[in-house]
Amino acid sequence: METAMLGSFLSAMATVLGAAPILLVRTLSEKWKDILVAFTAGIMVSASTFGLMPQALKESGAIALTLGLVTGVLLLDVIERTVPHMDVENKPGSAGVDAKALLVLIALFIHNIPEGLSTGFSYASEQASLGPMVAIAIGAQNMPEGLILAVFLINSKVSRRRTLKFVTVTGLMEMVSAAVGYFLANSIRNVVGYGLAFAAGAMLFIVYKELIPESHGHGYERPSTYSFIAGLLALVYITYWFG
Repeated sequence: METAMLGSFLSAMATVLGAAPILLVRTLSEKWKDILVAFTAGIMVSASTFGLMPQALKESGAIALTLGLVTGVLLLDVIERTVPHMDVENKPGSAGVDAKALLVLIALFIHNIPEGLSTGFSYASEQASLGPMVAIAIGAQNMPEGLILAVFLINSKVSRRRTLKFVTVTGLMEMVSAAVGYFLANSIRNVVGYGLAFAAGAMLFIVYKELIPESHGHGYERPSTYSFIAGLLALVYITYWFG
């Protein structure tokens, strides 16, 4: 339990780490934003295809893998359709910005719930290296997300101190949902395989619906592609060396 909470804490705090540069800068280069997002996508695909899905298949079989993965995809699809998205290009002083900032914070809370559940389910798995692998993948996704959120809030006239507080609170939501996922998996052992597949589906949806399109929309497709491959290989080597 302690290891799972530590892993989820570090993953959640990656959101704060990503937001830290906002203390020094107000803008984020589109090129580097695309490269970071693509790198994150590669890490998440690696964790899903080489870690979560094989382990879900091993623990609960093909039907559980299918049901869990589809559930993860459908849940993220519902979230994506019903909550607002961050607009980094939002200009200071735009109308209704306070309300939109509040909606975006609520959206981040909701988005972080399945991510935390993914971490909790992974630490409850029989494969010891799976929890750290998923924590690294989620943490990598949290860093650019934290930076983008911070830029959005600063552009929405939120002070830097309050921005860091908001980012921290949204990150800590992952710890709460990670604890729920961990206890649920340990209480009902048959649910672990479904939970791992759910995590894979949620992560793949984020990658293919959000991250890859976002990294290929500003004219930097080639460096983003190489960054995606680098991210995929990075987690493979991290798992090989430390798993």
